[in-house]
Amino acid sequence: MEKANLVSGMRSTGKLHFGHYMGVLTNWVKLQDEYNCFYFVADWHALTTKYDKTENLRKDKIDVVLDWLACGIDPNKSTIYFQSKVLQIAELHVLLSMITPNNWVERDPTLKDMVKILKNKTGESSENMPQMSYGLLGYPVLMSADIMALNAHVVPVGIDQLAHLEITRDIARRFNNIYKTDLFNEPKPKLTQIPLLMGVDGQKMGKSFNNDIKISDDEIATSKKIMQCITDRSRVRKDDIGHPDKCEVAFKYYEAFANKETVQQVKCECSAGKRGCADCKRQLGNIINEKFKPIREKRQEFEKNIDAVYDIINEGSKKAASEAEKTMEKAREAINI
Repeated sequence: MEKANLVSGMRSTGKLHFGHYMGVLTNWVKLQDEYNCFYFVADWHALTTKYDKTENLRKDKIDVVLDWLACGIDPNKSTIYFQSKVLQIAELHVLLSMITPNNWVERDPTLKDMVKILKNKTGESSENMPQMSYGLLGYPVLMSADIMALNAHVVPVGIDQLAHLEITRDIARRFNNIYKTDLFNEPKPKLTQIPLLMGVDGQKMGKSFNNDIKISDDEIATSKKIMQCITDRSRVRKDDIGHPDKCEVAFKYYEAFANKETVQQVKCECSAGKRGCADCKRQLGNIINEKFKPIREKRQEFEKNIDAVYDIINEGSKKAASEAEKTMEKAREAINI
């Protein structure tokens, strides 16, 4: 039985952090055995909010792929590609933009999220924000083209992202109705539990907040950042009774990266005041460094053989383009263009 197509992408943000690892990559690795997976670096999407900051774009794209490969995205199982190398996506974007009502785009939560990013980027009030670009306004349609060009059957999303996928389903349905075809699937959500891993300061983890731990950080950098993690703010002395449920970051990391026995031991000792926060974080740093050691070593091997990484991307982009061209041939025929 032929596997269903699954499409998912990630913006070209550069080196990925633990939030990406827990929230996306571990799930992507599992999905490889269930679906025909297409994973892309969304470099066009990066331009919607960072069109004037492209000096590191090429390096950022490669860094994303290096982290994917190191974490277990297997090019023998999945198709890895750059969005900008599959020109059929751009063509489909144009065709879909012709049939998508303006109010669909304006009320789409994806666009609202992107506007928030732009507002945070400028640090200005909404009244003083730069005028929204045509590209940003069309972001939801381009997102739909990413999915529909590969005629995805499923798209992995968290429950809070369901509305993001709904516009794609609406556009696919509208295309099929207008042109009297059954070409496009209405992609179904593949619901995933996305654990929220906060930054070391207890805020949302992000590169721009300087509170993240990179997958590729070395052991010294990782240990140093772990020692900065917020713990139980009510504790003053080492022998004070701790409250693991109120430990804002460190204990959450234990739950994410340590085995159940260690988590239970830490919980009991902390609650009894037998474990100080500094000692707790030193042990946590060791656990995390041990877990990520093989991933980091694998990444370093790919860095040494960067030509092979470009070969993977080029081959994947050709495969994705070939698949997208099959879709576009049918789309052009349906439109009579």
